[in-house]
Amino acid sequence: MILDRRLLRNLDFVLITAVLVMCGIGLAVVYSATYGGVGHGQPDDPFAHFKRQLVAFLAGIACIVVILSIDYNLVRRAHHFFYWGNIAILVLVLLVGRRVSGAERWLKIGPVVLQPSEPAKIAVILTLSNYLADADMNSRRDLVIAFIHVALPTGLVLLQNDLGTAIVSVGITMTILFVAGMRLKDLMSIAAIGALVSPAVFFLGLKDYQRARILTFINPYADPTGTGYNVIQSTIAIGSGGFFGKGFFRSTQVRLNFLPAHHTDFIFSVIGEELGFLGGVAVLAIYAVILWRCLQAASAAKDSFGQLVATGIASMILIHVLINIGMTMSLMPVTGIPLPFLSYGGSSLMANLIAIGFVLNINMRRQKILF
Repeated sequence: MILDRRLLRNLDFVLITAVLVMCGIGLAVVYSATYGGVGHGQPDDPFAHFKRQLVAFLAGIACIVVILSIDYNLVRRAHHFFYWGNIAILVLVLLVGRRVSGAERWLKIGPVVLQPSEPAKIAVILTLSNYLADADMNSRRDLVIAFIHVALPTGLVLLQNDLGTAIVSVGITMTILFVAGMRLKDLMSIAAIGALVSPAVFFLGLKDYQRARILTFINPYADPTGTGYNVIQSTIAIGSGGFFGKGFFRSTQVRLNFLPAHHTDFIFSVIGEELGFLGGVAVLAIYAVILWRCLQAASAAKDSFGQLVATGIASMILIHVLINIGMTMSLMPVTGIPLPFLSYGGSSLMANLIAIGFVLNINMRRQKILF
């Protein structure tokens, strides 16, 4: 379908600008954190990670263009394909997936390595929103079906030992249910049940390293050279940046390879050290703009499906930001969740750009075409 140019007047250029600026910051910080192959074994090509991230960015922009050319309501007609296709890919990861850091999260297709759990979150948002748009929120049957709908892909993600993505999925689900009209007391009841079963999940459902991460969050200095090492080095990096930061390529925690995963999970630590307090606040301000525009799109949506999708995407971004930045500052357990638009990783960047594409689509079609 060719995009009607008359719809372009409804494009949210504030959201587009904020996302492009954030992606630009991400590309710059990834380049600074990986220049010369620091800690990554690729000294022959100092642009290796930057190039891959740039390719993912361009591919994500292309996906946005495609998404904008199609009415978002057409997704509802293909909801079965999105849901069961998502399930099939997650099962495939369990069967032939590539194990990295104790988790089977990666699927290798020729030269391309994908992390299916990232687009899986978008599929859950789209298909759950489609179901709840027509569901009766006072019907226990409809609510049970909604939870089963989410439980299947979330369970497959948990089987990959990807606790972080499962937590994000739960947060997205609760947000969408609330916006769809679920009573607050019912949500509180579910939260209470979750709190009651959490000890059993902690001792019986988590791996040893996952339990260690949670215990380390309470006191990282109990094992400063082991499970607490990442968090300690992260807080040192952020604290050493001061108010203005040390500048690009001057992060000692990165250059001396003290900070693990500095281009992925702990990218905010690099921002804190190189750009300082001001840089960190600027990043948070841009996230606030992105979330504000997503919620604006949700409030202006012409139908409940669009409202739920835009809200679900806003909650996904917010949960990622809170958990990732929280863990870099020792305020949250380390879960391996990337920072949207900033962390190195093609699957994460593309999934977030695709999500923004749907928000732009919903906002663009919030009203009839004006002649």
